[in-house]
Amino acid sequence: MTQNQTMDDPTRRKTELKSFLFLAVVLAPVLAVAIVGGLGFSIWIYQMFAGPPGPPV
Repeated sequence: MTQNQTMDDPTRRKTELKSFLFLAVVLAPVLAVAIVGGLGFSIWIYQMFAGPPGPPV
């Protein structure tokens, strides 16, 4: 089997399409929400101990 035959294999194309759709539609949004949520949670916990930002009153 040559390289061209391997790249044009229909089952490989389907697998790559399914992988791309999973990464783009499921994994990327889940990671984005987890990262933003984790950062917000960590800032919230930090402010519980250190107080809100700004000059002391």
